[in-house]
Amino acid sequence: MIAFLKGYIEEKREGEVFLDVNGVGYRVEVSSITMQQLEKAGSQVKMLTYHHITDNDQRLFGFFTSDEKTLFEKLITVKGVGPKLGLTILSGLPANQLITAITNQDNATLSTVPGIGKKTAGRIILELKEKLADYVTDTDMSTAKASSGGLADEAVSALEALGFKKKESEQAVLKAMKDVDSQNSSKIIKKALASLNR
Repeated sequence: MIAFLKGYIEEKREGEVFLDVNGVGYRVEVSSITMQQLEKAGSQVKMLTYHHITDNDQRLFGFFTSDEKTLFEKLITVKGVGPKLGLTILSGLPANQLITAITNQDNATLSTVPGIGKKTAGRIILELKEKLADYVTDTDMSTAKASSGGLADEAVSALEALGFKKKESEQAVLKAMKDVDSQNSSKIIKKALASLNR
């Protein structure tokens, strides 16, 4: 299993990059998002990879960020979404928009990606909305903690002390921080409690 490649960009073509790693050339298929982030030929790069092996084929798919690779790996677990379509989906929508569309069950936005009909979009939403909800919460929670100066942590701890699970406490606090003055922890806790006790 090849987890990443570190070498020089030999050549860039549409949808693929050729990397020179110590004199060995690797053909790596990439999304348009990753392609935009790569520099010109001759530049050194470290690319995260997904090594796809079947009975009669081996292919490498490359990613500039771990978020994009994680999302790709989740997409290809959906029935009917292979690596090629997974890459097409990542090329069609930036990762954050894609995650938002899936978690908000936005079938229309997903269907705008070439190669995805309403049926496939519905299957992606059905199979991934729960898995990606945790991912969204973790990312948003990190941002909230950084911007609130410890109030988010304080509110989550207070809810956990009342017997609520960590994940549901975090989701309630995030929602509350959007609705009330996020500089007042007691207001955040009251608002979060109200949504948890519905």
